[in-house]
Amino acid sequence: MSLPKINEIKTLNKNDLENEILNIKKQLFKLRLSRATKQSFKSHQFKHVKHRLAQLLMIQKSN
Repeated sequence: MSLPKINEIKTLNKNDLENEILNIKKQLFKLRLSRATKQSFKSHQFKHVKHRLAQLLMIQKSN
């Protein structure tokens, strides 16, 4: 699985961008909760989710 592409994010409008940021933060929280409670999770998802969040925040700040 490859990292998310930034071209997909550049086409989002402001509301969609904010909703996507909120969803990614929730997803990251759920991953951290799974790790803390010793549930099964895919560790590579941390890298992908953090990368996606960084992309979203970068695009949000440039607008």
